[in-house]
Amino acid sequence: MNAVDSCGWLEFLANGPNAGFFAVPLADASSLVVPAISIYEVFKRVLVQRGEGDALQAVALMQQGNIVDFNAGNAISAARVSVESGLPMADAIMLSVARAHGATLWTQDAHFDGIDGVKYVRAGSG
Repeated sequence: MNAVDSCGWLEFLANGPNAGFFAVPLADASSLVVPAISIYEVFKRVLVQRGEGDALQAVALMQQGNIVDFNAGNAISAARVSVESGLPMADAIMLSVARAHGATLWTQDAHFDGIDGVKYVRAGSG
């Protein structure tokens, strides 16, 4: 199982330098865990930058994976992860959801560098 952080989705959708890195986990939607908060973050960014049509297309692609809604159990797990790792809220949610589903989290967010269960690539390293 794999999960892709919001920054990874955005990098892939923009065909940025690390798009190929994120194409690996995104190629298998049946093994993809998509935290609902990632849909929020990606939709918002694409909406602002490229408009509603592109934002809806982006989330349609994301919804091919296994969507994980945010609930009380996820909130408690994410709070624990945040306290243990020092990660901000959204990052802690992403990591805790990935861990709960036995998924590797793919990201280029430097907050995750060196954390177990994360495949990290430096932004712009292509």
